Amino acid sequence: MSTWYGMTYPESKKEMYELLAQQLSGLMEGEREAIPNLANMSALINQALKEINWAGFYLMKDDMLVLGPFQGNPACIRIPVGRGVCGTAAKTLETQLVPDVHLFPGHIACDAQSQSEIVIQLLKDGMLLGVLDIDSPVKNRFDQEDQNGLENLCKMLVTACDWPR
Repeated sequence: MSTWYGMTYPESKKEMYELLAQQLSGLMEGEREAIPNLANMSALINQALKEINWAGFYLMKDDMLVLGPFQGNPACIRIPVGRGVCGTAAKTLETQLVPDVHLFPGHIACDAQSQSEIVIQLLKDGMLLGVLDIDSPVKNRFDQEDQNGLENLCKMLVTACDWPR
């Protein structure tokens, strides 16, 4: 077990993501508004995941990704679809697991300390709502277990919230 910000999380990623799913479910219970649920999910991720320096959301607005709730340093406000890791995830509708952002064509360096990144799209009925973006100052920080756990959390979030049409 490890402790971050006073909360104890298991060392096993599988167990940690199971606990995060329970916590997120509890926080979202009875709350259908997206913004508070996005804010709490970014806070949970920031609290639980070791070796990250940014966790948050970009939401689709007028065919661009616009900064939403997050934890970390100030960030880029607008990202065009197709540009950088977030824009690529939005364009391809596929999770982007990037072991070294400096090798990613067109990477947008919002934080010079970021070395690796994972971006997961929020999809509802085939419509892109936005993306979850997590950065790390460590290369190769994210793996398939992280991807599976985070994709599950994103599905929970999408299902639990009312989203604009």
